[in-house]
Amino acid sequence: MHLSGKQLNHLRSLAHHLKPVVFIGAAGLSEPVLAEIETALAHHELVKMKISGADKAGRKALMLDVCEKTGASPVQQIGNRLVLYRRAQKPRIDLP
Repeated sequence: MHLSGKQLNHLRSLAHHLKPVVFIGAAGLSEPVLAEIETALAHHELVKMKISGADKAGRKALMLDVCEKTGASPVQQIGNRLVLYRRAQKPRIDLP
């Protein structure tokens, strides 16, 4: 799903107050972690994650890998925090 600049800004403002619900450790993206991301996206639509043990390029690659495997769209990456969005069957977030 392609998000416009206005939609990204709206999602970033909503994500600002969220706490990370998925934590990815030094072991990286495993099947249980991927399943947890799927569950979080299905329930929340907008998910903040925290990554430890990776450099900037590694975090970016991990975010793109998660997006590819889950069908989510990247919203934001700041330091070790990532924000992803995937529209649910019954959307909770109205995008402009």
